Amino acid sequence: MRGVHALDRACYALFGGRSERPRHDRDRGHYRATTITTGFDVYLARVYACAVLVALCCTALGAGACLALGGPLFAALSGVPNGLLALVAGVLAGVAAFEGIVRGGGRYLQVAALARRADIEQTLPSAVRYLRVLASGGADDRTLVARVADRPEAFGETAATFRTVQSRTELTGSMGEALRVVARDTPSRGLLAPFLLKFREHAQQGPDAVEGFLELEARMLANHQERANDEAAGFLELLAELFVVLLVVPTLLVVVVTVLSVLAPSLDRSIATAFGPVSLRALVVYGCAACVLVVGAGAATLVDSLRPTGYGLDWYVRSPDLRGILAGVRNNPADAIVVLLPLGALAALALHVAGLDVVNAALLGYAAGAIPVGAIAVRRARRDDAKDREIKDFVHGVAGYVGLGQPFTHAVEAVAHDAHLGPLGEDVADFAFNLGLTAYGNDVRATALTRFTERIGTPLAGRSIGLVTGALDAGSDAETAFEALQMEIGRLYDERKALRSQLQVYVAVGWTTALLVVGIVIVVNAYVLGSFAQLAAVSGSTAGLAINPTAVDPSRERYRFYVVTQATMLACGWFAGAASRGRYEALLHSGLLVVLTYAVFALAGVMR
Repeated sequence: MRGVHALDRACYALFGGRSERPRHDRDRGHYRATTITTGFDVYLARVYACAVLVALCCTALGAGACLALGGPLFAALSGVPNGLLALVAGVLAGVAAFEGIVRGGGRYLQVAALARRADIEQTLPSAVRYLRVLASGGADDRTLVARVADRPEAFGETAATFRTVQSRTELTGSMGEALRVVARDTPSRGLLAPFLLKFREHAQQGPDAVEGFLELEARMLANHQERANDEAAGFLELLAELFVVLLVVPTLLVVVVTVLSVLAPSLDRSIATAFGPVSLRALVVYGCAACVLVVGAGAATLVDSLRPTGYGLDWYVRSPDLRGILAGVRNNPADAIVVLLPLGALAALALHVAGLDVVNAALLGYAAGAIPVGAIAVRRARRDDAKDREIKDFVHGVAGYVGLGQPFTHAVEAVAHDAHLGPLGEDVADFAFNLGLTAYGNDVRATALTRFTERIGTPLAGRSIGLVTGALDAGSDAETAFEALQMEIGRLYDERKALRSQLQVYVAVGWTTALLVVGIVIVVNAYVLGSFAQLAAVSGSTAGLAINPTAVDPSRERYRFYVVTQATMLACGWFAGAASRGRYEALLHSGLLVVLTYAVFALAGVMR
């Protein structure tokens, strides 16, 4: 345990032996499938130490709560000492907390392994295509593994797996043994594990066998990825249908509860809460609003998780310092959110001080910060889309010149001079200039390609242009590398375009659901609550009326309907934005829907 922190040593001394228990055998398997660097024994010792601390706190809180709130229970069990009952309650709470923490630690390992498996299965097909190009230059197995391991930005957890292979090779001196051990521990048992084992087998037969194997494997993985995308599309359809139901039902439930309150006065009885007495009907209404927000956040998260890596706006990196953040506000949504959301919070405070109620002040303040962030993200995305369209033409032009026998540098210069590349023109000109420099030493081409990729700054460029760098460095000729790049960049662009078109349907679902809910609530406000007002007017002159028309206060109910509607707008906006491009655009859609709903309710005169 040398080098471990003193606290870890203490935890290990107390609980280190727990890792040998049979109940943790499955956890050990999940741990091997993660990239956690802490030893399994130390990790489990930390979990047990945390569980003990939480259990002691819950025991004390449980006993204290039982003594403070257990009056009816003590009265029913008058023969049992109060202290004993409190102790039993505290022990039960502590045991439950202890087991919950221990099980949660194991569950975390399982979730981490599953997330890693999903990332591997998304990135492995493109990694194998990259390996095939490298193999065409005669690269050996260690070079192939090293090239993929050096590109985590493009190959994610697949690159991390290859780095593990590298590390084990250095320790054992055997690539074959390293591949066997990593294949045993990887969470991708059905995809990466057999690939590593077959790669190990063909590597022993020579470069030609490896190249043929990679060509076949690339086609098989492409078919597998296509089937996986079809399955994700089917799941997304089911999710969209469920989303609509779960957002419309709470609104209808609020309407039904409001109507029933006339026939069932018990719905207005007060219930004691930490915030004071609240009616049962109010709890139902605001509970529905909270439920809608949870459903919207969950649906948006699921939609975003179904999007393949590199197909959203969530790859933008926040600047490391304040100066960079301020400079990037106009172009980088990751920087803009740091500046604009706090300004939105200040706007909410100002609106509340100016006399607006808390809910509307918070909603409009949210919109004031969210809409500009989303607008910046969309503008940046459109610029990046325009660059990505031009990358295809640039690669095609360079490949054509290289195929005619022109040197790589002359081919880039010719395309930069002759082609009309729109927003990519400056980046290509800079690339051509850098290729002609000698200040970078012998690695001019690789450095210029890296700078070119960084200047473009799109996921498509990062996942495609770097393929040329690795292929040329590995010994592949420029013509072969650019032929592969043409195929890869065309496939990536068409795949992203098809995904974008498919997800636009769910953007429409989100907005349609939002407008449907607004329409339902406006109609209910205009007719149902209006009928209650008429009923209250005639109730005083009608003897023996069996219902209580005064149970419904139209002004109060309109406000509650409004709160539920705005919660639905937030949920629908998050879903629609996540389906479009990710979390930054979710801010834009939700902010626009909030402002639209506020305007509609204000114009309809249904807000108090």
